[in-house]
Amino acid sequence: MKIIFMGTPEFAVPTLEKLIESGKNVVAVITAPDKPAGRGLQILSSPVKDCAIKYNIPVLQPEKLKNPEFLENIKSFNADLQIVVAFRMLPEVLWNMPRLGTFNLHASLLPQYRGAAPINWAIINGEKETGLTTFFLQHEIDTGNIIFREKEKINENENAGSLYERLMKKGGDLVVKTVEAIEQNNYPQLPQNLTDEIKLAPKIFKETCEINWNQSTEKVFNFIRGLAPYPAAWTTLNGKICKVFETEKINYQKNDIDISIIETDQKSFIYFKTADGWISILELQLEGKKRMKTEEFLRGNKIIV
Repeated sequence: MKIIFMGTPEFAVPTLEKLIESGKNVVAVITAPDKPAGRGLQILSSPVKDCAIKYNIPVLQPEKLKNPEFLENIKSFNADLQIVVAFRMLPEVLWNMPRLGTFNLHASLLPQYRGAAPINWAIINGEKETGLTTFFLQHEIDTGNIIFREKEKINENENAGSLYERLMKKGGDLVVKTVEAIEQNNYPQLPQNLTDEIKLAPKIFKETCEINWNQSTEKVFNFIRGLAPYPAAWTTLNGKICKVFETEKINYQKNDIDISIIETDQKSFIYFKTADGWISILELQLEGKKRMKTEEFLRGNKIIV
């Protein structure tokens, strides 16, 4: 069975490697065009492209997925199946091309958390469980028939980075399982169960990462770990943008009538007041500075309370 794989970031690489290592016939890889990055604006290729080159798989990098020349090139591979992992939205002419269709790996238990940032939003919303889903593409994004789902527990204090790592590694196994079920023509196609309580996972922008200290301690704590380590929640400290990477819920009592928003001994702790308590900042990065533990930060910076 001839397979075309589509993906761009690091998240998609273990899946591509699993397909190759399990003997699947990946005839081509589609990924994002090379682009300048960093201070020197060096031209960088995507992690998926680097992986494909390592295994001598042809790579296509179209600017536009509806480009007629690109579509003719894809047709020439005569693929039976296409697999999408962390790529952009496909036009119907592309996802409908293979005889067995195109399926996607999504990092949530669909229909919950459709969208670009399912790992982040599951933690931000305080979920105890998430997972992975393989499903066939249809017109509306993340709405196609489900093939397989696999659950994954969210630990109480973990952040988006650690959950990302686990789901990234497990995704390859689920994709290989899906491919083998399709090869044997023995796989489910379950319509997504739609209810009024569907939670979405829209793309995250810098302006939506600002911490709202007027929320409860639990909401603030989940918000920060759901955005750590990237893109990172932020607040204002000493008049500058300060990214916050790690916090701790604390039982802190202050009896003064005039309670400040920030408490610190200027040596070992920084506490921020929430709507119903306090949160201790454990790791942070002030604008123009490196990422530091609180004790290290306070050795070189005095907090303006």
